[in-house]
Amino acid sequence: MSASNPGNAGYKIGPMDVVEVSVFQVPELSKTIQVAANGTINLPLTGEVHAAGKTPRDVERDLTERLGRDYLQSPQVNVYIKEYNSQRVTVDGSVKKPGVYPLRGPATLLQVIATADGFTDTADASVAIFRNVNGERSAAKFDVGDIRSGKAKDPPIVEGDVVVVSNSAMKESYQALLKVLPVTNFFVPFL
Repeated sequence: MSASNPGNAGYKIGPMDVVEVSVFQVPELSKTIQVAANGTINLPLTGEVHAAGKTPRDVERDLTERLGRDYLQSPQVNVYIKEYNSQRVTVDGSVKKPGVYPLRGPATLLQVIATADGFTDTADASVAIFRNVNGERSAAKFDVGDIRSGKAKDPPIVEGDVVVVSNSAMKESYQALLKVLPVTNFFVPFL
């Protein structure tokens, strides 16, 4: 068994992700497959294997154990994420490329904004993050200037978050909402 690539080592596989499974020196067992809606992958000799909620390394261990138990001596299995389809974040407002982006592992607010090609010229430092926590919608406001200067921590972004970057035109419509949200450097209700 060998380690998966470091970029997705902490990523939890989800339904609709596409994974590449390779078994060293056994090309007929190597396959690119989409994770089913029920969270499983189906491979030759191993049958259905639960992948959702596991890291690529966890799936490597499961496949290595199954193949080694009945079919191969010391199999070397690699699992890589080819397409990140299950975990997404929405970035909207005053960014150059608003849209829905895949999360490829742990990410922070500044990283997600950079993924959307950064701020537009009219953006200001106020960013709101909306998150579902235990079935309820929560929100928090952050000052990107404070994060960049080190006065505030760069908050983690999780699957399903909606990041809204304010601008001068949006200020009037969002001003009431942003005023009631406390400026914070971490999400107490989100943790």
